[in-house]
Amino acid sequence: MTKGRKTTKEERAEIVAFCIEHGKDYGLTVLTYQVSYQQIYSWVKKYEQKGVEGLVDRRGKAKPEDELSEADCLRMENKILLAKLKDREMEIALLKKLKELEGGD
Repeated sequence: MTKGRKTTKEERAEIVAFCIEHGKDYGLTVLTYQVSYQQIYSWVKKYEQKGVEGLVDRRGKAKPEDELSEADCLRMENKILLAKLKDREMEIALLKKLKELEGGD
């Protein structure tokens, strides 16, 4: 099995074009471009559904702040505040445990 590698949108388009030109011969495409069968299959499927825009890698991409709705901003802020709250709760629990171990009230 071929390990996947990072590719640009242009490379993905080239790989999909090659695969389609060769009658969707995924095996030949794997050997030619050193990209996994699953990845090529996925790209071809996305291309058939959405065209070239389907080949854009959106993983880990946050929306620019000007595109965020008020609800999105509030959700992000809420996540941050919940994380801070959890951190404080853990800190308080640790301090209580430390006080118990030191023999305090």
